[in-house]
Amino acid sequence: MQRKAYVPGIAVLLAAALTACTGSGDDGTPDDPRPGEVTASASTAQPGRYDTLPEACGSIDDDTLEALLPGLKQLPDAEQREEAYEGRATLTYDTDRKAGCRWKVESPTATDYLFVDFERVVSFNGTVSDDSKAQEVYGGKVAAADLPEPSPSTSEGDEGNGGEGDAGSSAAPSQSASPADSPKSSKSSKPSDSSGSSDSSGSPNSSSSSDASGSASASATPASLQPRTLDGLGDEAFLDDALGTSRQRTVTVVFRTSNVLVTVEYEEQPATTTDVPDSEEMQDKARNLAELLAEAFDE
Repeated sequence: MQRKAYVPGIAVLLAAALTACTGSGDDGTPDDPRPGEVTASASTAQPGRYDTLPEACGSIDDDTLEALLPGLKQLPDAEQREEAYEGRATLTYDTDRKAGCRWKVESPTATDYLFVDFERVVSFNGTVSDDSKAQEVYGGKVAAADLPEPSPSTSEGDEGNGGEGDAGSSAAPSQSASPADSPKSSKSSKPSDSSGSSDSSGSPNSSSSSDASGSASASATPASLQPRTLDGLGDEAFLDDALGTSRQRTVTVVFRTSNVLVTVEYEEQPATTTDVPDSEEMQDKARNLAELLAEAFDE
């Protein structure tokens, strides 16, 4: 009887030992993960807010297009006018990653160009979020724009734009005129259009020098209209303004909203080299369009 009672006791002890061994091997510790197994400590970056892009050529309503491209309503042919409103989509191989559209409209006084570009940034690094990657891409665009450093007197100049007789701002005109008088020649994105611009700039040196002296007063840009970063537009934004050698002006607004970068490029080429497109008017139009596009992303 004692021998029979002893055997079950041994079985209980063996079962307890086996249970302890099994529990220590399944405690989920990452000391010896199985092949291909993702440990609990691994962090995965969050995806961006947007996974698609709007159709670029359909992103602007007719009234806004007419404000930016005054020659639209002046086109005599109905079919030509309809094509002008529709714009021309840029070549892309993935409309969920890149989408753009161009418009070009001529009028008796000027030729206006408009370009809108959407870029959805995706991080292929599991530890870097789409937003962080988009911030990096945006930073590259800011660096390429080479925005001037804001001067200490910028805020004073903004408040006193109308006071031309301000004695304290006597040095401001020469400083603010230099970016407009010495534009960044690489701003134009239309090779075919730049060839026409070079023809108009190939005048004799005597006339070009007189044009340059006359442009100092005509193209002088106050501090409030200089290339700069913008507040209240997307997560971050900047505006660039460049005056070309043949008096064409290009205003560019770039903003980022989450993992999408939006570029608005608005250019006007006057019909005559004596005219200079108005910087404030073009900037207002480009910013208004950028704000409308930003609101559409928030809907």
